[in-house]
Amino acid sequence: MIPGIGTPIGGAVAGAELRSGVCLTAAGSVGALRAMIRVFVSGCYDIVHAGHLQFFREARALGDHLTVSFASTDVLWLHKHRRSSLPDEHKQALLAGLRMVDDVVVGTGTEEGIDFRADFLRLRPDILAVTEDDKYTPLKKALCAEVGARYVVLPKTPPQFTPISTTQIVRFIRAPEAAPLRVDFAGGWLDVPRYARDGAFVVNCAISPTVSLRDWPYERNAGLGGSGAWALLNGRDGVNAELDLGVGWQDPVIIAESGLCVWRSGPRPVLELKHNGEFLRGRMALYWTGAPHDTPGICKNERDYAAIARAGATARDAVWRSDLALLAAAVRQSSAVQRAEGMAPLPGEADGPAGILPDGVQPLAWKYCGGGFGGYAVYLFASESERDRVCAVAGFRPIEPYLALK
Repeated sequence: MIPGIGTPIGGAVAGAELRSGVCLTAAGSVGALRAMIRVFVSGCYDIVHAGHLQFFREARALGDHLTVSFASTDVLWLHKHRRSSLPDEHKQALLAGLRMVDDVVVGTGTEEGIDFRADFLRLRPDILAVTEDDKYTPLKKALCAEVGARYVVLPKTPPQFTPISTTQIVRFIRAPEAAPLRVDFAGGWLDVPRYARDGAFVVNCAISPTVSLRDWPYERNAGLGGSGAWALLNGRDGVNAELDLGVGWQDPVIIAESGLCVWRSGPRPVLELKHNGEFLRGRMALYWTGAPHDTPGICKNERDYAAIARAGATARDAVWRSDLALLAAAVRQSSAVQRAEGMAPLPGEADGPAGILPDGVQPLAWKYCGGGFGGYAVYLFASESERDRVCAVAGFRPIEPYLALK
């Protein structure tokens, strides 16, 4: 037996950590003993996820002992301006319980990027391991020089899981269980940055029934802003996701804001007015046209943007006045632009499909939702009884304005 180790020579595992500060690197003799290689890593690790575990495993493989330093609650607030997800002692116990971690220290220094300086100088590790996107290379290399440590950049390796950040996790935790979809009344396309107009408006309304990741009681690809709702339910930034597709921002902003809203046209959303939409209760229905739509695919179509802006102005005035008749006029203006673009007539129009609406019922207005050429159409009615009569017909369904309690 080697004194103080308690493992027969020849029976130890290569690379095993020894409390005496040396490691047995090859079975067979005392001459194979070498100094332990100590590795050090640092970070916020505010919410530990699988990406952190992969990094810890790869760092631990560089040596025989891994020390993990995390920024204390005070440091996190000082440099990241956010609260810690856990008290420091809980986070320390969590990290220490990971099988690839041998020691955990809490960084309390005020120097950004090297809050662990005091512990690093005390422990004098052999390696400081970082990721390729580390922002504090000069500071960390200088610190390594003080103790003769190697600065090792771990190359990006294929992630074992889809990458996720602490910010994304926080958003997912805060994501709602359910979300509304939306109908747009006027100003559509003026939320697309390249079509935006100064002084123009986009008017839309969040609707119920709501949707969730488990229950989606609407057709898909239907012009109701489903992608914006899906992003919100998954804790993602829906505005940037929509803009990346080359379409506008109106879907994710009204779904997140809720209510009946007037937005100013522009490259980014600016809310002018939010209304509870009560004058629309009992007055709205959707009609499924039987075909999906594709907004990105029709972005480049020719259309009358000046007429769209006029409809948006009419709808804005209607919301300010809580005037259903004026809002219906704006919807009819919007519908005229859609028909001029080449969309098929809808039930209620003189040249539209006959025999669908009940006798004696004439909606106030209707238009395709979203980009049109399929999906749902929104209808407005003078009374709840007329709306309900129409919703007894296959293809129609009642909807209501949705206002979230915030």
